[in-house]
Amino acid sequence: MIVGIPKEVKRDEYRVALLPVGAEEFVRAGHQVIIETDSGIGSGLTDEQYIEAGATVVDTAEEVFAKADMILKVKEPQVEEFALIRKGQIVFTYFHFAASLELTQGMIDSGAICLAYETLRDARGALPLLTPMSEVAGRMSIQEGAKYLEKPQMGQGILLGGVPGVAPAHITILGGGIVGANAAKIAAGFNADVNILDINMDRLRYLDDVMPPNVNVLFSDRHVIRHQLQLADLVVGAVLIPGAKAPMLVSREDLKLMKPGSVIIDVAVDQGGCIETSRPTSHSDPTYLIDDVLHYCVANMPGAVGRTSTFALCNVTLPWALRVANQGIEKSLKESVELQTALNIHSGQVTNKPVAETFDIAYKPLSLN
Repeated sequence: MIVGIPKEVKRDEYRVALLPVGAEEFVRAGHQVIIETDSGIGSGLTDEQYIEAGATVVDTAEEVFAKADMILKVKEPQVEEFALIRKGQIVFTYFHFAASLELTQGMIDSGAICLAYETLRDARGALPLLTPMSEVAGRMSIQEGAKYLEKPQMGQGILLGGVPGVAPAHITILGGGIVGANAAKIAAGFNADVNILDINMDRLRYLDDVMPPNVNVLFSDRHVIRHQLQLADLVVGAVLIPGAKAPMLVSREDLKLMKPGSVIIDVAVDQGGCIETSRPTSHSDPTYLIDDVLHYCVANMPGAVGRTSTFALCNVTLPWALRVANQGIEKSLKESVELQTALNIHSGQVTNKPVAETFDIAYKPLSLN
């Protein structure tokens, strides 16, 4: 199989979908790897490293898409890439279809086979290809929140941990999954006053057991959320329904409860956001003000720490991509329940139910006959 790695074109995206060692593994297995020049530069990886690993470096994305049987990417195809994707071509990346009808329709029209990192479930029901980026985004949310609470960034001018005699920041985390737990760990290290909200009592009991004393766990309901908004200096949106649009937990009206200069970091924005006033932003223009509340809604947060994120991502994606290359798409889907969960669109048909329901598109379960 010919495996293609185009350079990421999403704004401020510095990750790459394959490490040089990954290229070497594909070549050792009898496959060919073609990669667009400078694809790894944002992660500190040079063309020479890929060439030494056995990959072929080409000048344009058009050449990669034209030759490859399987495209490995980090972020969803951008509009300018839609026309490059052909019928029957495998595209393995983060799609987050529920956040974009345009992307969903574009991939339906392309006839491609779309495998989404974010919906692949393993035998334990976990999301192994989403987890490392959720870890990065959760930890970054506190790093970014600390920065944007500073007065020059239009925040309140609050130090997360406070100092002796001055209270620390109050942080509200909406969701106790991977993003929320990682955000809480970093926030706790700053000595902030941390509150995690979730609707899963088993998860809350677990977090209560493992988190330090300055992290409280609360059952999430409408009244609790509104009360927390009144107290919060920093709110982190960390909810996830795999494959589906994120639930809207904070309305425009709710912003009036928040203190001027408080900050929202909506990590869920790549699935549509859990704050009504969220809209995707970029690392070069990350924030905006609504009702004196600063919103940070960067949809590819891990892209800013490209080297860390690339290594973390490729550690988990390579085995699955190798399996598809070694077995072919039809056999790998037939023999792997996990890859079946990654399949979102196949040859013009939506095979992921939450995506179909989000846009009221016909749902067609995968047929293995």
